[in-house]
Amino acid sequence: MSITRRDFLKTTAAVAAASAAGLTIPEEAKAAANAAEAGWQWDKAVCRFCGTGCGIMIATKGNKVVAVKGDPESPVNRGINCIKGYFNAKIMYGADRLTQPLLRLNEKGEFDKNAPFRPVSWKRAFDEMERQFKKYYNELGPTGVAVFGSGQYTIQEGYAAVKLVKGGWRSNNIDPNARHCMASAVVGFYQTFGIDEPAGCYDDIELTDTVFVWGANMAEMHPILWSRVSDAKLNNPDKYYVVNLSTYRNRCSNLADMEIIFRPNTDLAIMNYLAREIIKRNAVNWDFVKKHTVFATGFVDTGYGLRDPKKAKALGYSEKEMQTIRKQDVKVVTDEEAIALSAIGKWKAGDEMVMKHNKGKAPFLHWQISFEEFKKAVEPYTLDYTAKVAKGDPDESLDSFKRKLQKLADLYCDPNRKAVSFWTMGFNQHVRGSWINELVYTVHLLLGKQAAPGNGAFSLTGQPSACGTAREVGTFAHRLPADMLVANPKHRKITEKMWKLPEGTLNPKVGSHFLKIMRDIEEGKIKWAWVHVNNPWQNTANANHWLKAARTMDNFIVVNECYPGVSARVADLILPVAMIYEKWGAYGNAERRTQHWRQQVVAPGMAMTDIWTMAEFAKRFKLKEVWKEWPQANLPNVLDKAKAMGYSEDDTLFDVLFNRPEYHKNFPWPDPIAKNPQTGKMHPNTEAEGDFRNVVGSDGKVFKGYGFFIQKALWEEYRKFGLGHAHDLADFDTYHKVRGLRWPVVNGRETKWRFNVNYDPYARKHAKPGEQFAFYGPLLKATPKGTLQGPVNPKKKYPLPNKAKIFFRPFMVHPEDPKYDNNGYNFWLCTGRVLEHWHSGTMTMRVPELYRAMPEALCYMNPKDAKELGLQRFDLVVIESRRGKVKARVETRGRNKPPRGLVFVPWFDEKVLINKVCLDATCPMSKETDYKKAAVKIYKA
Repeated sequence: MSITRRDFLKTTAAVAAASAAGLTIPEEAKAAANAAEAGWQWDKAVCRFCGTGCGIMIATKGNKVVAVKGDPESPVNRGINCIKGYFNAKIMYGADRLTQPLLRLNEKGEFDKNAPFRPVSWKRAFDEMERQFKKYYNELGPTGVAVFGSGQYTIQEGYAAVKLVKGGWRSNNIDPNARHCMASAVVGFYQTFGIDEPAGCYDDIELTDTVFVWGANMAEMHPILWSRVSDAKLNNPDKYYVVNLSTYRNRCSNLADMEIIFRPNTDLAIMNYLAREIIKRNAVNWDFVKKHTVFATGFVDTGYGLRDPKKAKALGYSEKEMQTIRKQDVKVVTDEEAIALSAIGKWKAGDEMVMKHNKGKAPFLHWQISFEEFKKAVEPYTLDYTAKVAKGDPDESLDSFKRKLQKLADLYCDPNRKAVSFWTMGFNQHVRGSWINELVYTVHLLLGKQAAPGNGAFSLTGQPSACGTAREVGTFAHRLPADMLVANPKHRKITEKMWKLPEGTLNPKVGSHFLKIMRDIEEGKIKWAWVHVNNPWQNTANANHWLKAARTMDNFIVVNECYPGVSARVADLILPVAMIYEKWGAYGNAERRTQHWRQQVVAPGMAMTDIWTMAEFAKRFKLKEVWKEWPQANLPNVLDKAKAMGYSEDDTLFDVLFNRPEYHKNFPWPDPIAKNPQTGKMHPNTEAEGDFRNVVGSDGKVFKGYGFFIQKALWEEYRKFGLGHAHDLADFDTYHKVRGLRWPVVNGRETKWRFNVNYDPYARKHAKPGEQFAFYGPLLKATPKGTLQGPVNPKKKYPLPNKAKIFFRPFMVHPEDPKYDNNGYNFWLCTGRVLEHWHSGTMTMRVPELYRAMPEALCYMNPKDAKELGLQRFDLVVIESRRGKVKARVETRGRNKPPRGLVFVPWFDEKVLINKVCLDATCPMSKETDYKKAAVKIYKA
């Protein structure tokens, strides 16, 4: 058979697709496919992109990934991928891949912050990195350094980072970019259930008959899950009902039976309307509510997570910026808010609301209330009030919007319908993100439609391991592994014992969250920062401030990167790192499914893995340098205790944290699990044995490996944290034999639905005889009691064994709502992603096919707004906020169709660095930034 290479590849792809679909394949096509694949080695892996966690098959030949296809054995995606998934290989082979360390050096070869980048050896890179770290560490103490972590870390990378920063440096200043996407969901889980992550799983898509999509453009952001929703809808079109709730029309609207376009921030009002309707219609599942829940509320005057106004003014923030920032301390109550808050009885329209509970733990404080108090609280949220407040499309009639709200309530309240509510950033990136997460559970718990097949509120994850790494491992500034907290003495003691650290090593004070690290750099409180697997200077709101601080202030920024993105160009030192399939790893997806993969190929040039950079840097610290007394951080000297444990003060952090004798003994390399199931060949392991490149390492010698299976050692140690504590994970080898398992994994069996005795062994352990549910999460399970005005006796707390909380949280106006703006900022700005690109575009903008499909970020605008402003399609406009401005081209016919008064601009394009414009307001509880709402003005460039 004569066939070109192009036809070979096309035939191979067609055969793979046909096989996944179960179609009969002609023998000639099979032969062509086999010829094309000659010499390929296939292995299972996980997609690099979103939190869906699709399984993929990777083909390698000659140390290169040559093909990717969907894994037909994966229960997540069942053999298909989205457009990004099919390009998992090409993201690794961009022309400008970073392959050697780069340091800013002057002509004399000295580090100079204002000098250009020049290539250096690994030893020179680590020497400068060490010198700068110790200078600032000794000046400021453990709180003067920080790590920007990631929901894109592998689980082992995140665990290594937590050990180094918290156990080694005694700092809690490590926070992942998952703070930008999942922190509000985390707080919602903690507050409501006392434990993180969803109760349900993806099987709910097929088992339900009603899907509510809240602020989640699943069609573009989670396309494989949306394909499952679409399949379920098309297979049962008369029964299966889909509702899309959003602030603008998107691709989910094409499938939806009903679309509700609401005004930004008014999802709070809609949820309270639903709660009121559930009560009015006698739809409360009283058997469930009385057995398994309590009612609760908290303070309203919590601010907006903005900078302290006094600090902002002292730092020279402009008067325009201060107009919004002052609301952190005090705001004027609007007519709309006066009604929403009327049951509390503290504020009238025109009153000044002083934010008395805007600092520290105050926003988290909550207490139990009676059902009667709850009922009184939601009473103002009538259909008339809610429709007037929440209608988001000026061109839709009020009557039409009211009918939709009534239909929404009909669907939720129908006892014969199951209900699944999905959400992502529309809820999480919200000045009241924790509240709205709590409120969606309020609706489901009132109805008893939670933690059961086809019934539940389900938070979809943005990043591939925002669950597995950021949350489960504990890379947040306040967390330790398996839901433990740095502020809890018992949790610190458990962690110190597990890590074999002296008692008192761990810092009890919560560290700086992601945005606060940026603010601390601007204030000079943090002077050394290390970036892992993310792009902070492109992904953080109010970027002008952080770009200026990084480049002009006394500090040193290190960035681990694979391509020269914005943060790499901001840095003082760039370390070239291996990408996804150039290292061993694991991810945890949105349904609690943990999946592992083997290293497939070796990284190019001198690039090394992130774990290697951490382990090598750990060699630069002797215990006497880090475990001494730190008065600045109120940390004791623990060296005597270390000596009593058999350590020497001259031992290094590498020895104590990463090179332990038991690792060598228990996890030798080579390991049989590294053999490819298809060919029997050993997969590479750069950290364990080095590789054929003979990279000259951090000590100036050729790196020959650590001599043991470090990824397996880290995994097996990490999983001990969760065993017996409802976070059980399987052993390393098991994950390499299966397509992932949903935790808790007990006696080899995964758990599909948590808190339900029919599926969850921990629910069976905790439930009372004859009861079906047990909400056994241990956190925040004792609260005071009170009224809507406040707790009666804040110090007296009542335990809540196996109870979930049904919260009342009121609607409040966003601090930059254009409706109340008198300075010309008359448009809402919303940001987000598009199907073709991943986050900041660092990888996907280097894939020619994806670049051609979406080469630049556009400003999606309603045609009527464009006409009123005298704009034509693709005109260049300025998008200006109180913080900055960018230029983008107008799109009036695109897939995203905003109502009048709102524009949508995606953030993947560094040439349209929209985060220069965005407001750095956060949820006061979760500290997650509200990227969905800022006031802007638009005019022709």
